[in-house]
Amino acid sequence: MSRALPRSATAVALLADIPSTGHVGEVRAQRFAMHGDGIGERSAAFVDFARARAEAGQKVVALYPSWQPETAVRAVNFARGATRDDHVAGIAVDLSPLALSLVADQLAYLTPYVPPGMVAGLSDELPKHLLAGAWLRNVSNLASFPVSLRQQMGSLAPSVSYLAYCAPTRSLERMRPPEVERTLPFRPVRPVQLLCSTPDPALSGPFDENLPRAIGPVATRRLPAQPLGPVYWGTSKYVEFVALSAHPQALAYAAGALRTALCTWCGEPTRSRPCPFCSGNATRPLPPRPSEPPPPQGGSTFPTGGRQAPAGPAPAPTPAPPTGPAPPLPAHPRPGPRAEAVPPREHRTAPGRARGTAHNGAPPTDPPHNRPPEPEPLPDLTTHAPPGHAPEARSPHPR
Repeated sequence: MSRALPRSATAVALLADIPSTGHVGEVRAQRFAMHGDGIGERSAAFVDFARARAEAGQKVVALYPSWQPETAVRAVNFARGATRDDHVAGIAVDLSPLALSLVADQLAYLTPYVPPGMVAGLSDELPKHLLAGAWLRNVSNLASFPVSLRQQMGSLAPSVSYLAYCAPTRSLERMRPPEVERTLPFRPVRPVQLLCSTPDPALSGPFDENLPRAIGPVATRRLPAQPLGPVYWGTSKYVEFVALSAHPQALAYAAGALRTALCTWCGEPTRSRPCPFCSGNATRPLPPRPSEPPPPQGGSTFPTGGRQAPAGPAPAPTPAPPTGPAPPLPAHPRPGPRAEAVPPREHRTAPGRARGTAHNGAPPTDPPHNRPPEPEPLPDLTTHAPPGHAPEARSPHPR
């Protein structure tokens, strides 16, 4: 990942009552709980924030839960009208409160390294590298997941519980302790850290005995319960969790996996259509990377690894072509006996004392079995590639 810019071009905001996990450190997204008597009072703080960021030359990426969008969408529209530009983007994220809080802080951490359009696109990419969900005692009021009648009836049994995953894929299944490790939908890159929270710690026994053992984290952090957790999970008997990779290059790996194209209207690299900032639907490919400088004389440079090959002898200068008329080409001779290979210059002898000459001055002829074998022609490697396919150089991935 490149070095941090002197000033971030993006400000990340979270429009929901979702406190920070503190897992990323002091870098956090700006929170707006959206509390108040009317829509104007609930949106006023965010509108002032967006206006100040726009005057400072920054763009705002405002995240909000897709399962509670009404107030957030109106606040984003108010902010776009107050700033009179397209520097505010509203991004709906379908995650649980704990996972959404972590993703918002991760985006705030990445703002000095990537442009605003990629920050908006990473809101959809980062959840693909997490294992997030909850252990649920009851799923009868779970509105954010499709629940079958059999699962609703199973909630009535005292010994039945469920595992609901919201990232990287959405699934709901009954928790069977012997099968928890085998049925995990995703495993983050090791080492793994585990974040969990629950309104009632007395209910975390089945969770503590099964899921941490299946994930194998190097560290587990217990956090206060999110205020919107019961709203999302439909019950207060749950244990919410997020498993993430603690590898130093985990965020760089996620940012490198993002594929974007330039918006033809505002010029931001965007992943989806329409553009989250200007709502444009047309994109163009990213410009090619600038060509690297030529390697120094006497050595070569690896184009992707940044390493320099050992220096070798300088190549001999190429003689200039003659300026006179070209000599006439000789006629094709008849096929004759195979000519002998001419020895190298350093092995030749002085005239008059030729090595291996006969007494009469004629060169001896070697028997056929002593002649060096003819070199085989090199195969044409281009014929083995499929039509229209050119081999490409692959560099080691920094992950």
